[in-house]
Amino acid sequence: MTSRVIEPESPPLRIDQLDAIRVGDSQALLELVVRAFEDAETAEGIAQRYPSAGLPAVYAAITYFLNHVDQVQEYLADRERQAGEIRSRIETRQGDQAGIRARLLCRRSQ
Repeated sequence: MTSRVIEPESPPLRIDQLDAIRVGDSQALLELVVRAFEDAETAEGIAQRYPSAGLPAVYAAITYFLNHVDQVQEYLADRERQAGEIRSRIETRQGDQAGIRARLLCRRSQ
């Protein structure tokens, strides 16, 4: 009888230069895959949405999420907090944009 060895495999997740977690070698963000899964999208549907990630990597990312829900949710909350801070900085720099359409139309008519 031949003995077979199954090699353990790490999840196909990588951290990019901006500390975002990407799925496989693609640009697909873990948070997009997780949010789609939480919204009842199938792994196949997610892989169609992010074809560069590939179906095996999407399944592996979902598996990782299901096995590490607390850690991934903490990461997602941190990403949302960072996004809120960036949004606030942008809004502060841009000022009030309420009348921008009217100002642009006025300039266009001159």
